[in-house]
Amino acid sequence: MDKKVQELINKGEMLPLMEEFYSIQGEGFYTGTAAYFIRIGGCDVGCHWCDVKESWNAKLHPPTHTDLIVANAKKYANTVVITGGEPLMWNMNFITQQLQKENIKTNIETSGAYRLSGFWNWICLSPKKTKLPLPKIYQEANELKMIIHNKNDFKFAEEQALKVNEKCQLFLQPEWSNREKMTPQIVDYVMQNPKWKISLQTHKYLNIP
Repeated sequence: MDKKVQELINKGEMLPLMEEFYSIQGEGFYTGTAAYFIRIGGCDVGCHWCDVKESWNAKLHPPTHTDLIVANAKKYANTVVITGGEPLMWNMNFITQQLQKENIKTNIETSGAYRLSGFWNWICLSPKKTKLPLPKIYQEANELKMIIHNKNDFKFAEEQALKVNEKCQLFLQPEWSNREKMTPQIVDYVMQNPKWKISLQTHKYLNIP
């Protein structure tokens, strides 16, 4: 890679952009809210059920000037969701500063496996067993979203819930390919443990990005 490009990437002034689009937040606390989604390439967390495995290899996604990404977002929405991949593999300071200068709210969806950078209005932490979050992010998280693929994931969810701050919103979300089996179990679990809420991937039911 060109040395100058690499320097800009290190500063966060360029990012490996996989895709960007205006849509509806489909899951978690902000379900049903319009937002501009910025999907950054690169991830080594390795969830076997990931539905965007094409995001894993950052080299497949061209470095894009962050100013251009911000200009595109500004055309559509007052809320941006930065996701991946794993966006915290990259320096998020510059893009979030620029977005907030435009009075755009900055939300992130992250596994927490990398050091927290950026300035955020909302942090959705979704821990994965394959690469656990770094300790600091637990106290910063506004939302804990646990993906439930099998019964063992309920135990993992409770272990993670013990680490977040008391104001953090707690969600259990069925893994899409196993939703018919796990959704009834999640319903029962939430009724017995009402500190949790149910998150569904409503954008998939609605057939929107």
